[in-house]
Amino acid sequence: MNEIEEKLNIKDMIYEIRGKQVMLDSDLAKLYECKNGTKEINQAVKRNVEKFPNDFCFQLTNAEKDFLRSQLVTASLKDSYGGRRYNPYVFTEQGVAMLATILRTPVATKVSIDIMRAFVEMRKFIYSNRDIFRRVISMENNIEMLNDKQKENEKKFDLIFNEFKGKEFNEKLFFNGQIYDAYSLLINIIRE
Repeated sequence: MNEIEEKLNIKDMIYEIRGKQVMLDSDLAKLYECKNGTKEINQAVKRNVEKFPNDFCFQLTNAEKDFLRSQLVTASLKDSYGGRRYNPYVFTEQGVAMLATILRTPVATKVSIDIMRAFVEMRKFIYSNRDIFRRVISMENNIEMLNDKQKENEKKFDLIFNEFKGKEFNEKLFFNGQIYDAYSLLINIIRE
């Protein structure tokens, strides 16, 4: 795999959870080529717990895990050995850097550099497109508001039409030029 493909893959492994950009322990285990998968990463973290405060590494809640799983096409939240017995851990950019200092895999340093670059590129992308993101959010809010108003108006029309049910109206015929008479009749019907 060439360097560009690796960077694209790393960017695809960065998620936003609790307002932070993070990477899953299972993705890091693959990148770092850990022989025992997430077990190696999580044991290293437990042995060095003082180096991993909550803003470096945290465990997902059930709701976060389910939400993330629904967002992923593949089931990367599941180990290949029959699934997990616990919720996955995620690492922020600082946590990934710290993890590289304690892991003893041959590729840890190189991969960590690539991961740091991917985090930086993601931040640059988000910063350079912040106005577009704001506009999209504003448009989504406007659409939601318009949908609410449309539902409100539909309810009002339903109330009006329900008032007309069961009432008899005499049919009227209007010719060209009698628009005032038609409007006048319509106003009287609505008043009733």
